[in-house]
Amino acid sequence: MANDLTPIQIIENKIFVIRGLKVMLDSDLAYLYEVNTKVLNQAVKRNADRFPDDFSFQLSDEEWQVLRSQFVTLNKVTRKYKPYVFTEQGVAMLSGVLSSKRAVAVNIQIMRTFIKLREFALSNKDLTQRLNEFEHRFIQYAKDMNINVEDIYRQLNYLTDITKPSKVGFIKEE
Repeated sequence: MANDLTPIQIIENKIFVIRGLKVMLDSDLAYLYEVNTKVLNQAVKRNADRFPDDFSFQLSDEEWQVLRSQFVTLNKVTRKYKPYVFTEQGVAMLSGVLSSKRAVAVNIQIMRTFIKLREFALSNKDLTQRLNEFEHRFIQYAKDMNINVEDIYRQLNYLTDITKPSKVGFIKEE
């Protein structure tokens, strides 16, 4: 049942980084759970002890404006109150306060998405570390062999430039 709900790619697009945390907007969660944003926020307020600041928090005016300026669809959103956002732990806690079958199934999809993003970040971290180690060994090798690394980088940049597609079209003569 959960696999028939929302594709992970759609959920990924609804995860933002705010205050260094991956979060989801209350309105996006409400949409996924098929409830009104007001209903979701009321359920959270009734269970405030389950949602400490590292699980959920309300955006500041500045954070909301920055987020809205980054995404065209958010620019069209008019709200009476600044949105609340939920971290991965906050989203997990929502399944306890929104006990519908839909909420539980969507929650499973969201948790899978957070796990996928974490795994991706960890694999990229490993790749970045391996590339840095390779670069360090290459520079050391070049020094040992008396090779000018700057010449190599210059040649690589030249190759990159000539492999880029050039603009194609007609020039209007006056």
